[in-house]
Amino acid sequence: MDAEDERGFREFVSARSPALMRLGFLLTGGDQHAAEDLVQAALAKLASRWRRVDAPEAYTKQIMYRQQVSWWRAAGRRVEVVRGTVPDLPGRDRTHQSELRVVLRAALAKLTARQRTVLVLRYFEDLPDHEVARRLGCSVGTVRSTAHRSLARLREVAPELAEELEAAK
Repeated sequence: MDAEDERGFREFVSARSPALMRLGFLLTGGDQHAAEDLVQAALAKLASRWRRVDAPEAYTKQIMYRQQVSWWRAAGRRVEVVRGTVPDLPGRDRTHQSELRVVLRAALAKLTARQRTVLVLRYFEDLPDHEVARRLGCSVGTVRSTAHRSLARLREVAPELAEELEAAK
């Protein structure tokens, strides 16, 4: 990598790292260290191919999805993070968004890595079912059934999210 390529790569990392960390955080179910590992692994792969990549952010996200899939396919590679119970939340006020993030983080941690990945791709990245299936290397039916079961599990473990989940449909 020459000096100009290195400068371009550094600028990309500086500008897009926060967004990539948010995606990594969602994909790993709120595990900060695993999210950092996921982003670091993706950026290391991107750096080695920097000259040949036309859309670095899309390429990096694709690396992250695939890396997460390979991690949850490797049995025992990742340990789920167990969180304490979330206290009852008061009615909506100006802290509602923060409280919702805490509840959502705890609820996502109770899902499997595959369930989290499908929900992130489907609802956070807003990808259609066929695109999620293509990226994860599974059928559209698997994506739909996984999303359905994942949302049902979220409703079960965090009933306070029911209103938010209904709005997402």
